[in-house]
Amino acid sequence: MRRQQERSSSLFSYVSIKERILTSHPLRRIRKLADQALDRLNPTFCQLYALEGRPSVPPEQLLLASLLQAFYGIRSERLLPEQLHYNLLFRWFVGLSPDDVIWHPTTFTKNRDRLLNDDVMGLFLEKLMGAPEVKPLLSDEHFLVGGTLLQAWASHASLKRIDGQEDLPPPPTALALARVLGLPRRVRSGQKATSAASSSATRPTAPAPIL
Repeated sequence: MRRQQERSSSLFSYVSIKERILTSHPLRRIRKLADQALDRLNPTFCQLYALEGRPSVPPEQLLLASLLQAFYGIRSERLLPEQLHYNLLFRWFVGLSPDDVIWHPTTFTKNRDRLLNDDVMGLFLEKLMGAPEVKPLLSDEHFLVGGTLLQAWASHASLKRIDGQEDLPPPPTALALARVLGLPRRVRSGQKATSAASSSATRPTAPAPIL
């Protein structure tokens, strides 16, 4: 007998988000390792935030969301909150319940200097990648990376001026990525990079990206 489709949805759900995630899903293991790394960074977080005032978005959630952006090649920080809004897997990984309100995309912009920098984000990635349990998760047989995201992050950290002059401090996100990948930390901030003024330290023949 054919069952009729129900147009009205249930008001309550009795299954937790964690129970919906496959036990074999790789994000389960990564989440456990990331939580351990974040626990070791707790003293650093305490120094960055005041004891009084309006509560902020937990820094752990912002860093975990940045990991998701890298894992899944989400093109921009504006699309990332949109994915968090309706993707239960992403909500669970970041530590959000189904009813939690997603922060505004500009939250990343406002916290860039505080969290998404060489000292905090770079330290978080170092502690995460330094865990012995991470090595079995890595493989050089199959490697896939989002070209758009990699170009947006890494190319900023590999630029150097042709005239040899000192560069301005690089963008914080590029610094953190450069620290982990071992790229030279030379990039111009707030200026347009052109082939006439800048070249790539890792690929001299590559055209300079627009900053």
